[in-house]
Amino acid sequence: MKLMMDMTLQGYGIEPKNLLKHELIGLKTEVEESSNSNMKGLCGLVVDETRNTFVIETEQNEDKRIPKDVNTFIFELNEGVRVRVRGNLLVSRPEDRIKKGGRRR
Repeated sequence: MKLMMDMTLQGYGIEPKNLLKHELIGLKTEVEESSNSNMKGLCGLVVDETRNTFVIETEQNEDKRIPKDVNTFIFELNEGVRVRVRGNLLVSRPEDRIKKGGRRR
């Protein structure tokens, strides 16, 4: 698991323009906007992903299940590059989103 996370964090082709085509597990993320005020500002590492949710491990080592469609996320890539993504663009099974290449709406 550590090796996979290190490879993801080092980039291997992840750029702002193609973020939706890549695996997001292992990336740092922050909930920038949310319909739930308790989720706004939540940050941590993406440790799991389903069709409709992310599981984020916080700095307090708590796993939080966050719905995708009602939130806006900021993902941190190489060298501190931060990318804002509306969660509704991420709603799909990860393997299907990667195959499709992530459609922009």
